[in-house]
Amino acid sequence: MLSIEPTGQILGATLRGVDLKQALTPRDFATILRALGEYGVLRFPGQWLDAPELKAFSARFGEIQVLRGNPNHEPGIPEVTILSNVTKDGKPIGSPDAGQSWHTDMTYSQAKGFVNVLSAWKVPLREGRPVGSTEFTNTQAAAAGLPPEMVARLTGLTATHDIEMFWEYMRREKGSKRPPMSPEMRAQRPPVHHPVLMKHPITGRNVIYVNPGFTTEIDGLPAEESAELLKTLLDHVFQPKYRYVHDWVEGDLLMWDNLGSWHMARPDYGPEEYRLMKRCQVMADKIFDPAFVQQALAA
Repeated sequence: MLSIEPTGQILGATLRGVDLKQALTPRDFATILRALGEYGVLRFPGQWLDAPELKAFSARFGEIQVLRGNPNHEPGIPEVTILSNVTKDGKPIGSPDAGQSWHTDMTYSQAKGFVNVLSAWKVPLREGRPVGSTEFTNTQAAAAGLPPEMVARLTGLTATHDIEMFWEYMRREKGSKRPPMSPEMRAQRPPVHHPVLMKHPITGRNVIYVNPGFTTEIDGLPAEESAELLKTLLDHVFQPKYRYVHDWVEGDLLMWDNLGSWHMARPDYGPEEYRLMKRCQVMADKIFDPAFVQQALAA
């Protein structure tokens, strides 16, 4: 039977009693979906899913993103991305710099991201302790912590999200070898606009849907006021009381809710300290359909 063990912190729960290599029963899917809304970051220990199994599990939650031209994926399975600093014959077998800055996946897209599903195959250890942990913030709890006057001010506002902001940050600050975005890439990924406060489709609670990685401005405000308001929101979410750290164990399968959190992979490990993750990034094509949510949670 599927059990839930909350961490007792602002995010996180461990789920046991289910074999993710097998198709989820409607009841187990409903339990996991509710837990995503409530705990945000879910750990399934000892789940060694191969690429086809990871794809099949992830697809239950929505369409899996396939990055055009991305060479860092499982052979023949572009839905499964490899995040790794492991090398073979002197060449990297995955993308080593992904996620090493605070962000929320896919806010730069009109089609939002829903969940990330990561399988831990190699976890670097130093003096017996894991490094390369993943940090999170709870933007659902942060929204609940806003004073009423701020909620009133934010209601109805939208913000601009632009992938080039993150792209250039990684090149400038993180030493990423990625080239500048070409005009063709910019045309394929133009800036988009999302509500600053958004209703979470599972819980119905507000989330603060801006983030440091992709949000460039609050729409319709003078530049100085926009920058000040955006900084106020980012500082609010960054408060220690809204933050959580997951220390990886090999065999962990971790999934988290991109709609109600930010995340960052700590870049605190060296090139010889191998970290290997396999990821599916699930889009929010289903979760904003009330009929889908109602039917799923009714099980």
